[in-house]
Amino acid sequence: MDRILVIDDDMELCELLRDYLRPEGFEVEAVHNGRQAMERLLSGGHALAVLDVMLPGAGGFEVLRHIRERGCRMPVLMLTARGDDVDRIVGLEMGADDYLPKPFNPRELVARIRAIKRRAGREGGKGISPTAERPLPITVADVELDAATRTVFRAGEKVELTAIEFNLLEQLLVNAGRLVSREDLSMKILGHGVSPYDRSIDVHMSNLRKKLGPGEGGAPRIKTVRGTGYIYAFSPEAAKK
Repeated sequence: MDRILVIDDDMELCELLRDYLRPEGFEVEAVHNGRQAMERLLSGGHALAVLDVMLPGAGGFEVLRHIRERGCRMPVLMLTARGDDVDRIVGLEMGADDYLPKPFNPRELVARIRAIKRRAGREGGKGISPTAERPLPITVADVELDAATRTVFRAGEKVELTAIEFNLLEQLLVNAGRLVSREDLSMKILGHGVSPYDRSIDVHMSNLRKKLGPGEGGAPRIKTVRGTGYIYAFSPEAAKK
């Protein structure tokens, strides 16, 4: 049974989630203070954290920044105030894997948790036979992605990416030179479609661009096709088309 750490000062909500998630195969531990949450997150033992933005002691953003700076890559789903796009964008930029606005349907929370678990399972290679053929690294210009080891190198230097950023880059490199739609990326990477004002994929893509830096001659590696999707360019000439 996977252990989930729920970090929220609403004790009634934590009890509700504990009762709802247990039949779904999840064991829930709850903490109600940001400082305590930092210690529990860094101690390990949890498959995923559900983190509220508003917390006593230390806010959700501070908690997220603290654990990411210390190398904790545990998947984090943030709970935000409904309609507060700023909270969602800031959380994603700081390394959250997904977000869910309050109030929410517990069934949607379960669906998002399972989507994050599927991504984490692919990252850890779960369900892959030991005799299965090792996937070959993907190389486009000076960027090399190895799906087997979940590593990325740019010009020989390792690039540290979150799970979502890695999966986005993998999709782009596999389809280098071809348009990949935002809808397809959202379904494959986040496990849900794109709503009219959903900027999750765009924020993750912006983070990915910053980490990869410009291509040869300063040309963009990833081109945005407004309102449609993204193209990973083969070369500076392809990026300008």
